[in-house]
Amino acid sequence: MKSILFYANEDKGIDQRLDAVLCLSSQFDCLVNCVQVTPYNSFIMADPFGGVYALPIVVEHIGEAETAHRLRIEDTLRRQRIRWEWQNYEGNPGHVLLERSRLADMTVVSLPDENASESLSIAAGLAIGARSPILAMPVAGNSFTCNGDALIAWNGSMEGAYAMRCAVPLLKWSSAVHLVSIAGKKDLAPQEEAIHYLLQHGIHADVHQAIQGEGSVADALLQTATEVGAHYIVAGAYGHSRLREAILGGVTDDLIAGSTLPLLLAH
Repeated sequence: MKSILFYANEDKGIDQRLDAVLCLSSQFDCLVNCVQVTPYNSFIMADPFGGVYALPIVVEHIGEAETAHRLRIEDTLRRQRIRWEWQNYEGNPGHVLLERSRLADMTVVSLPDENASESLSIAAGLAIGARSPILAMPVAGNSFTCNGDALIAWNGSMEGAYAMRCAVPLLKWSSAVHLVSIAGKKDLAPQEEAIHYLLQHGIHADVHQAIQGEGSVADALLQTATEVGAHYIVAGAYGHSRLREAILGGVTDDLIAGSTLPLLLAH
């Protein structure tokens, strides 16, 4: 892992994202690509006659605030001896991050809080659309540590297997690895295959069966993560049709919406 894409906008989740980036970059000597995105709707105004325009004073104020924020982040990176590049864009943050993730080994974004629908959109969109893993950090919750215990959500699917393979560089540093399936559900590939694969990389994993009960699959995974003391969760990201998602929900959306642990997601 040598290239990290870091969503560097100033918001509620910036400190957690920055801490994760510092941990990853220090551990793997990564180049951090800081992406700061100014959404169009932050400075574009509309009038009653259908016209749109940008007030110069608003644009200037936004620019000053973003520059001050950039200087604070860069000062932290400099003091921590982290290598970085900084890029500014205008547009939709999710679209920009998806575009810039093309050559990133990992993208660091935030999980939503109860009022952050944009964070949900960004995290979910990247989890499904990006072709490299994302690390989604809780806004308020557990911080990320490279040597923390890891929980792998396993059902034998291609997405789950891909997420696990993407996580191998991190799993090698984890103090413990827990491979968790849902009891009573048949995995598409048995846990033994995952255990064998991890052993080829020098990674020993403990095997668990999570009990779903009356809650969702995500609830069972999160409960097991608490029980085993996991510091982050590795999971495949799944996409469904809008109609099916509205009726049935989805494990990926439930994890993104409800996790207080960092999520390493890949599709």
